[in-house]
Amino acid sequence: MAESVPGMLTRDELTRLVETGEIETVLTVFPDFYGRLMGKRMTGPFFVKTVGAHGMHTCDYLLTCDMEMDPVQGYRFTSWEKGYGDMHAVVDWPTLRRAAWLEKTALVLCDLVTEPGDAPIEVAPRRILRRQVERAAEMGFFAKAGSEIEVYLFRDSYESARAKGYRNLEPLGSYIEDYYIFPGTKEEPLVGAIVRGLSKSGVPVENSKGEWGPGQQEINLEFCDVVEQADRNVLYKHAAREIADQQGLAVTFMAKWDAGFAGNSMHQHLSLWDAAGKRSLFAGKERLGPVECSDAFRWFLGGWMAHAGELSAFFAPSVNSYKRYQASSFAPTAIAWAIDNRTVGFRVVGHGDSLRIECRMPGADANPYMAYAAALAAGLAGVRDRVEPPTHYEGNAYAATDLPRLPTSLRDAVDRLEKSALAREAFGEEVVEHYLQFLRTEQRKFDGAVTDWERSRFFERG
Repeated sequence: MAESVPGMLTRDELTRLVETGEIETVLTVFPDFYGRLMGKRMTGPFFVKTVGAHGMHTCDYLLTCDMEMDPVQGYRFTSWEKGYGDMHAVVDWPTLRRAAWLEKTALVLCDLVTEPGDAPIEVAPRRILRRQVERAAEMGFFAKAGSEIEVYLFRDSYESARAKGYRNLEPLGSYIEDYYIFPGTKEEPLVGAIVRGLSKSGVPVENSKGEWGPGQQEINLEFCDVVEQADRNVLYKHAAREIADQQGLAVTFMAKWDAGFAGNSMHQHLSLWDAAGKRSLFAGKERLGPVECSDAFRWFLGGWMAHAGELSAFFAPSVNSYKRYQASSFAPTAIAWAIDNRTVGFRVVGHGDSLRIECRMPGADANPYMAYAAALAAGLAGVRDRVEPPTHYEGNAYAATDLPRLPTSLRDAVDRLEKSALAREAFGEEVVEHYLQFLRTEQRKFDGAVTDWERSRFFERG
């Protein structure tokens, strides 16, 4: 990460800021399987004196518990039988930055290694993405990415929303505001604070815009290398929640928070560059339908499309994720590609060095590390195997009857992932089995819940 990005800090700069009292706290964190930041609030002096050099310890159950912090059994990685021991979190210094939305606070991401031994923990989400980046480098590629992540804004606070049972919530907007500047101006006290907080914290923002739902906004982050992009994505989501809470408001990144409104997406933009990251390897003079591109582009697209269905659980990791895949919703239902067509799962945009593939499958609920890892694994397999993409699609893909379909449920996605030879080859048995257990836990917890829909349907009349 270039030091010139506003908000990024060097080790020496942090030491000076701690000594002068400008930084008092260092959030020392790592992502879990939901993409949440887990870790500790270190005092500045203790971080500088000890943690920066030696890292910190944290319980290994954090890679096996569910969202309610239930230590779920059935994982090989750790369990009650293994005693839930420690992991060693090692500071990744290039990620050190201000957390400008918090007073006198810095933030740094960590990589997880075994304790003892300091061997990479292969099932950690950040490591899963790094392994695919390493595979790309072995093939001479450097991956760059950009994300468009949508979010709904609410007048309710998190506490009042919880007290209301998450019913009758009041979005910050009152009508669909896609691209309309006026409702965006009303929402700017919150959205502007998020953008400013990110921009001062080493997360450069391109723009914000109203989206296809009342109180829905999209914030687009600048293009960069794929691991840094995933880091920025989780920081964006974390900062947005905290800044909303500071204003007595709430935001959600649920894929589908209300059946009547558009879902929240995380559109991935991905391209391959030379090893130095200076020259796009997607640009070329070959023809793929209406696109001028390279063989690498063609085969990467072919591989991503060929394996998208079996890896869909990396893009859509919850029961709620699949409720976003609805016809005429701007979310995909079929696997097809086209030029500048928002009814397909893969939209090709740009030209020359800006030529890239936009995958519209992930929801805003996706863990960015997992989603980008899956994209790279599929695309790299396509390049290796020279997978040709199908003919580009023209027209309304929602109305098509001859296109391969996306899974319609988490259960379907889990079944496809379990049978995926590519997943086991690219990620390894340990990672696939760990992730399957995580997904099955999500399905099992949902299957045991009683929903509002069931109560309204059966309480009186059933």
